[in-house]
Amino acid sequence: MTSLIATWLSQNAQARTQVLIEHRTRRQQLYQTFIDDASRLYAQALTTDQTEIGDLVGLYAMIARMRVLSTSAVVSHAEAVVGTIIDTVSEPAKTLHDLPAIIDSKRIDPFRDFADACRTDLRKSGLD
Repeated sequence: MTSLIATWLSQNAQARTQVLIEHRTRRQQLYQTFIDDASRLYAQALTTDQTEIGDLVGLYAMIARMRVLSTSAVVSHAEAVVGTIIDTVSEPAKTLHDLPAIIDSKRIDPFRDFADACRTDLRKSGLD
């Protein structure tokens, strides 16, 4: 009887660990896709005054998935990234001459807080 209980407990722990790993992998993939897509749109917003509304909707769809899978900190930082992109689209296009001012204003890396929140979220998954 003891070995049966031990086996069940072991299998139950393994199943829970597998679910946590799958959940974490889904979040990692979502965060990576968001950063890739948002980076492309941010670069486009810096250099042109046009962006595709459909691309922004795609970012908001990812944020909706984050609301289901992630912490509120991750969601709020993702929303801030999209806000930065939208604000940047409404500004005049930038050139290499403008780059030092962009770097000084810390707008060159609008993903830092989002990435930090993602790292914290993933560490809290208990699998480190």
